[in-house]
Amino acid sequence: MSASAGTEGGGSIMQRVEIVEVGPRDGLQSEPEVMPTELKVELIGRLVAAGLRRIEVASFVHPKRVPQMADAEAVMAALPRRADVQYIGLVLNRRGFDRAVAAGCTEIGMVTAATDSFAQRNQGASVEDTLQAWEEIAPLAHARSIRPQVTVSVAFGCPFEGEVAVTRVVEIVSRLATMEPVEIALADTIGVAVPMQVTRLVEAVRAAVPHIPLRCHFHNTRNTAVANAYAAVSAGVYTLDASVGGIGGCPFAPNATGNVATEDLVYMLSRSGYETGIDLEQLIEVARWLEAQRGRPVPSMLSKAGGFPKRAVAA
Repeated sequence: MSASAGTEGGGSIMQRVEIVEVGPRDGLQSEPEVMPTELKVELIGRLVAAGLRRIEVASFVHPKRVPQMADAEAVMAALPRRADVQYIGLVLNRRGFDRAVAAGCTEIGMVTAATDSFAQRNQGASVEDTLQAWEEIAPLAHARSIRPQVTVSVAFGCPFEGEVAVTRVVEIVSRLATMEPVEIALADTIGVAVPMQVTRLVEAVRAAVPHIPLRCHFHNTRNTAVANAYAAVSAGVYTLDASVGGIGGCPFAPNATGNVATEDLVYMLSRSGYETGIDLEQLIEVARWLEAQRGRPVPSMLSKAGGFPKRAVAA
């Protein structure tokens, strides 16, 4: 990716960082209420207008398991198709993949886990089962020109098994890589990671699969998400997940509160000299709009404080 000059904080842009917006899926699936389809579509439209170009829009899972995602097909049907926007659907098995294909998803995300305990709670399957599902579905996606990517959840720590060995994550990632994903994500599903751990794991995974782009997914459960994101970028990860307003979490893990807020992440990156292609002020307005729709505050800091103060104009 090429560097260019000029940044909000001064100096030159070192690198472009891509943000994958997960709020319409990972964010909303943890909300106690079900957002109406038309509001989901409006949220996605507002995010696109702010500059987001990869957006998780739906989860093609059984509606009894995640009722907030029961309208996945309706959401996809209402979204305008754009060549420059990837609408991502989460799928866990062949049935979910077939639904995502029929709905018109241009990218699918799949999930495995670093521990069997979490895989059973989150997906009702063993790690081996989820790996086999990936090995079945990834080639089908490639054959249909649909971008397949995959996430390793609880890569930095598990709520049921505790510490996760780096070697375990490397073993799983090495197997995932044989199916040629467009990207592999390392997820701090319960928000336990710290920057030094992020650096160590990213370096180990990059050494094992240097030909596969990496993405990171951080939760702010223990107030370390932005610091972890910076550590990931410093280690060479140039794609990060984030959720507008910082909404979300994991409904299958205890105390797994919200994702890193997209606007907080964009602020940190832009002031640090990275380009995202996202209009921060417009994104803050999206977070505030979302706050009004849900009827309670969103967790993000920028939705409250705003961006960097503008210089006052003398009268």
